[in-house]
Amino acid sequence: MKNKDPRLLLQSAPLLRQELTTPAAMKDVWIALLPASCAALWFFGLSALLILSVSIAGAVLTEWVFTDKEKRRFALSDTSAGLTGLLLGLTLPPGLPLWMAFLGGAVSIGLGKVIWGGLGTNIFNPALLGRAFLLGTFPIAMTTWGAAGGPGEFFQIHSSNLALPFMQGQYDALSAATPLGLMKFEHQSTALGALFMGNTAGSIGETSSLLLLLGGIFLLLRRSIDWRIPAAIFLTAALFSLIMFISNGDVYPSPLFTLFSGGLLLGTFFMATDPVTSPLTPKGCWIFGIGIGFLVVLIRLYGGLPEGMLYAILLMNAATPLIDRYTQPRIFGRKG
Repeated sequence: MKNKDPRLLLQSAPLLRQELTTPAAMKDVWIALLPASCAALWFFGLSALLILSVSIAGAVLTEWVFTDKEKRRFALSDTSAGLTGLLLGLTLPPGLPLWMAFLGGAVSIGLGKVIWGGLGTNIFNPALLGRAFLLGTFPIAMTTWGAAGGPGEFFQIHSSNLALPFMQGQYDALSAATPLGLMKFEHQSTALGALFMGNTAGSIGETSSLLLLLGGIFLLLRRSIDWRIPAAIFLTAALFSLIMFISNGDVYPSPLFTLFSGGLLLGTFFMATDPVTSPLTPKGCWIFGIGIGFLVVLIRLYGGLPEGMLYAILLMNAATPLIDRYTQPRIFGRKG
């Protein structure tokens, strides 16, 4: 008779398995981004919906084209390509031509993921790589912002969204300064209430600090991200900005403004914590987060652009292999 409950269970490694799988982790991020995505539709209307949809389509289609037929179903089932397109779309201005958003999604997957060998082998965050490509290729379109309109203007589409490929629409009617732009070039602060709720100009998914915080807290509670990276970024950015604010409060922003403005929250919770492009060791996560926090404030204050989160994360992504190399714990039984 076969014993259904053996006293000794033999199985191959790994003996300890984590319940969190790649599709489950992606699902958590989708859920965490849902409030910020809804806020994007609330403030920027149908233009935001079109940009997000086209960006996701560009990413998913590129993944499908460059994946072997036998692996397509498995490659697309983890929804990582769609998530990359969503993250990219949330960093784009509301008046961006749709063909640019599609191209950005394609570049995010093509140059940010496929060229490195696929999921888990890329060095740089794919969504940020796609945004860096768009910012370098189409700087005017990527730095032209529209004011938040609210639900009453949901069905109004910016004419620039419908520009033909390799053509740019007219941006005069929707030019608006972001809080970071006002602070950097005019030394004018924005009320924390507006930053917290999101009724400001900016990228379609970066304006509401409250909803991004809720999404980040959800990921932390689910243990989908390493808490050390957000903690290091927040502490470093707050401390650095506090020192500068004390030195000259008329020129430099307060720590709260630094934390709640621009793409710091979106980048901190949803991009810097990418397990593929961030360090593996606890000590490495602290170094990684401190580097991002320092660089983002440094670029904001002394760089040519008012925002620095994009380049801060990409620069630290490049340093991640080196950080992992020098922060590996000592092998058990070895002196050094």
